[in-house]
Amino acid sequence: MQPRPLLLAGLLIFAISIASVNAAHVVWSGLVIAENVPQPAAIPPELTKLEQTLKDLFGYNQFELIGQSSKTLKTGQEDWLANSKYFGLHVDARGESDAGYTLNLKLYKEKDILLETDANLSRSSPLVIKGPQVGSGQLLLVLVVKDDEQAVHPRRHAEPANPIRSGFNRLRRAIRNTFR
Repeated sequence: MQPRPLLLAGLLIFAISIASVNAAHVVWSGLVIAENVPQPAAIPPELTKLEQTLKDLFGYNQFELIGQSSKTLKTGQEDWLANSKYFGLHVDARGESDAGYTLNLKLYKEKDILLETDANLSRSSPLVIKGPQVGSGQLLLVLVVKDDEQAVHPRRHAEPANPIRSGFNRLRRAIRNTFR
C-alpha cells in the first residue's frame, strides 16, 4: 500500500474523530421583562450569572423571564423560537465561526414584526438586546451559548481563545467541507 492514501485515510479518521469529540453548543434564548419595583422578586436561575451585568447596564432591579428556549446547535444552521404570551423571538442561525454564531433575529408582538436584525453571538459572552417598553418596564432579549459540558458542570470563567485550537478548528472545517 502506498503511503499517500494511508496518510489521507489517517487524516480523515482523525478529523472525523475530533469532530465527534467536539461538544455541540446549546444556545439559551430568553425574553425578559426588566422593571423597577419596590420589592423585587428573586432573579430566575437562568439569569443569576447575568444579574449584576443586567442591573448595571439597564438600571432595573427586577427581571422576570416570560419566555425561553434552548437549542443544541450541531451544524450552526438551526433555527428556533422563544415564545411568551405576546412576544416571540425567532432565531435563525446562519453559520458558525471560531468566535461564535451569526444569527438573524426577529422579534414579534403577536403577528407583527417589531425588530429584525443580524447579530453575532459570542461563545464567551452573552448577547443582550434592549427591546420595546412594556408597561412600566423594558423587554430584553437575552442569548447565551453553553456547550454540553457547561450545562452539566458550569465553569466560573470563560477560557480565553487558544490560537492552536482555533487554527485546528479552521483546518477541521476545511477538511469537512472538502468531503461534503
